[in-house]
Amino acid sequence: MALYAIMLFSPAPADPADASPEELAAHERAGAEVERLGASFVSAYALQPSTTATGVRGDVVTDGPFIDAKEVVAGFFVIDAPDFDTALAVAKANPATQYGGGVEVRPVLDGFPKPE
Repeated sequence: MALYAIMLFSPAPADPADASPEELAAHERAGAEVERLGASFVSAYALQPSTTATGVRGDVVTDGPFIDAKEVVAGFFVIDAPDFDTALAVAKANPATQYGGGVEVRPVLDGFPKPE
């Protein structure tokens, strides 16, 4: 098994309070799909809206997201999956791809804590 980070992108400001009941239900169903696809959650987090972000570049601190973009990171989760194809199947099943956003999958290089 290997770890994969799956990052969810949504149109800015990506406020979870703006999600419809249908979208929330779709995310719940996608979460249940992870184990059916042969993976397991290590961790999962939704983020506050991008308007709550603070950017830092060198000594400069600014309100707002790190970069100005149409889409922002809305949340992320880490899964333990047998291979990249399984991680990709989990990403494709995520409703962010159907509600105006996107999903990015990346193998995790290293981290802490490690699953047992």
